[in-house]
Amino acid sequence: MINVAILGAGIGAEHLQAYLKLSDIFCVTMIVDQDPVRVENLKRQGDKFKVETNIERAINDPNIHLIDICLPPPLHVPVTLKSIRAGKNVVCEKPLAASLAEIDQIRKALKGSEVQVFPVFQYRWGPALSQLRHLMNSGATGQPNVATLETHWKREKDYYKTPWRGTWQGEGGGAVLIHAIHNHDLLTHILGSVENLAAFTTTRINKIETEDCAAISFQMKNGALATSNITLGAAFDQTRLRVVFEKLTATSGMAPYAPGSIGWSFTARNPEDQKHIETLLASAPPEAVGFEGFFTEVGKALSGKPNSAVLFEDGALSIELVSAIYHSARTGHRVALPIGKEHEVFEGWLR
Repeated sequence: MINVAILGAGIGAEHLQAYLKLSDIFCVTMIVDQDPVRVENLKRQGDKFKVETNIERAINDPNIHLIDICLPPPLHVPVTLKSIRAGKNVVCEKPLAASLAEIDQIRKALKGSEVQVFPVFQYRWGPALSQLRHLMNSGATGQPNVATLETHWKREKDYYKTPWRGTWQGEGGGAVLIHAIHNHDLLTHILGSVENLAAFTTTRINKIETEDCAAISFQMKNGALATSNITLGAAFDQTRLRVVFEKLTATSGMAPYAPGSIGWSFTARNPEDQKHIETLLASAPPEAVGFEGFFTEVGKALSGKPNSAVLFEDGALSIELVSAIYHSARTGHRVALPIGKEHEVFEGWLR
């Protein structure tokens, strides 16, 4: 049994729901939040965790194996580092860090350590994505050629009533960092690494410091091209992804926060191949959606079993991608990846 302390009862409440579904693997023994009333409300779900307001008590508790960080972004790195030094495994909500320099700090702390850091990218899981990976692994898709991604969500003034939201100091970024980061992880999960990109960002929807609209072009290392279109000014929340492969076109549904949860269409370029595709789709392995799928793989990783967990270096790549996007948007230059220590954005896009 893996004993868990959840730090933060906001998005942490959704993490708790996943842990409860995986009660044969995880036991949430503590939730830490500055608002103990909010945490006490979670106890109505029937769990027997302790309620604390002090993060240090969770990190130093010898009975806790996994620290799940669901705190505001500026706390992610310092709490991750403290947890590693205390010998705790870490789950950390996005963004993992605010710079590649901070990523380097975590990487150095992990060196020689037996603990692991799992960045939260739950969009990778769901039945439709299991089907897509099954088709790719079977060779039924062929090479990816182009892709389009839409993160069209709605955020009104009420969303920004939390003082740190919409600020560079409080969130570290806007729609690129806080909202589309999951979809960009999903895009690279399917297409592979980015070789270079060009980006535009702007603020048009709400009176905030950070961007709420963006348009990005990617050239992937495998030669495929992709575009990402982001806005927080849509009439409703929708995520849509289309990948045109050599042998078929895959188009997602429009579920905003769990793209793999509802059916995708997989259409063969050659109509004669459609029957074979349908046969493969029917044989795809079952897979849990979102956080449940994510934590299932974390449990396997911590138990030493074969797994497909999101690893620290996946989170590092997400921060490198964000760094490149902001640098391109601010300078008007195309940015090549990887970004080395000599690059001016290595120390952070907030500088």
